[in-house]
Amino acid sequence: MTLAQHARYRGLSILIVINFMMYAGFFMVIPLVSVHYVQTMGFAAVTVGMALALRQLVQQGVSVGGGVLSDRFGGRSLITAGVLIRALGFVSLAFANTPLLLFAAMLLSALGGALFEAPSRAGIAALTTPDERAHAFSINGVGSGLGMVVGPLVGSLLLDFGFTTVALAAAICFALIGVLSLLLPPLETASDRTRLGFGLGLALRDRPFLIFTALLMGYWSMWVQLTISLPLAGERLANAADAVRWIYGINAGMTVLLQIPIMGLVERRLRPPTILILGIALMAGGLGMVAIAETFPWLIGCVVIFTIGTLLATPSQQSVTAALADPRALGSYFGVNALALAFGGGLGNLSGGLLIDLATVLHLPALPWIIFATIGLISATGLVILDRKLQRQSNIAVNAQQQSSP
Repeated sequence: MTLAQHARYRGLSILIVINFMMYAGFFMVIPLVSVHYVQTMGFAAVTVGMALALRQLVQQGVSVGGGVLSDRFGGRSLITAGVLIRALGFVSLAFANTPLLLFAAMLLSALGGALFEAPSRAGIAALTTPDERAHAFSINGVGSGLGMVVGPLVGSLLLDFGFTTVALAAAICFALIGVLSLLLPPLETASDRTRLGFGLGLALRDRPFLIFTALLMGYWSMWVQLTISLPLAGERLANAADAVRWIYGINAGMTVLLQIPIMGLVERRLRPPTILILGIALMAGGLGMVAIAETFPWLIGCVVIFTIGTLLATPSQQSVTAALADPRALGSYFGVNALALAFGGGLGNLSGGLLIDLATVLHLPALPWIIFATIGLISATGLVILDRKLQRQSNIAVNAQQQSSP
């Protein structure tokens, strides 16, 4: 079904507001989980860490199913179901006072996220033309950044009334998203809705797309260092609390203020794959420079370079995903693409901690940052090779079509 332009723009606006609320609700409570359950409840840190790891692994891993179901039943219904299940997960978290209940709450939250993540991204692709897509994903990125700023602020204020209040507030936020999602137009993420799993088969047989998804693991493995290795580097060079505040503040602030201007500047001159490659290279450069950072201001400079890279790479990788996806099954393609975060992010978190510990034992502080930079450069190089190959194939197809025309 083809939507009128005003209906597309209205749906796109609602999706961007929903995305902001998703990030705000999520970051309202999740950053406080480890503090509450370790310091207040007395749980072992490894237990809480495993619960959080379970949430990310299940959410990203099961997102494939969310994408498949979106293609079959439509994106709007999957978003509504997903946010309501996450609301139930956060209600459960409000009253989880044993490790088993904590794991159950995290699992429920993850399943909700798995249902709405791929459909919401595929929905943006479905509601935009190729020329509009990069700008739409950039605005969506600003919404994400604002959510990451507002969420922790509201959570910290509500914490005065107890963790239960914070978790219930986050649940209410996702329940409101469920109501708002009912205003969305139909999100047709697939043109063939007759066969369940048809789109998944298309994605899994699409060799260039699978290579692209595998190469994105390098991007995600670097991206998650913002939550593990960079704060640890800041702790080494400055006061721990101030370090984390500055690192997150600069990243979020630059996202809100510079995401749209930077993308507006480069997308007029460069193609989305080129922007993605440039962004990943800058992320690699920013992390690599940490190897020689001897002061906290130097580290902040590295964070600035890294963040500029993410401002280029994040919306671009979503645009390239949409461009490579078969329009008959956008949801399934975005679901398969989420595996890059599942595995790349998981390996990034695991390797980040291990490499920091190994560097301490071996007295080689530069080791983690050289490895992170190398991973990023390998990813960027692979994307250059893939893009050139796809460009050659496209040119050959165009030439063949021109020659066959009367």
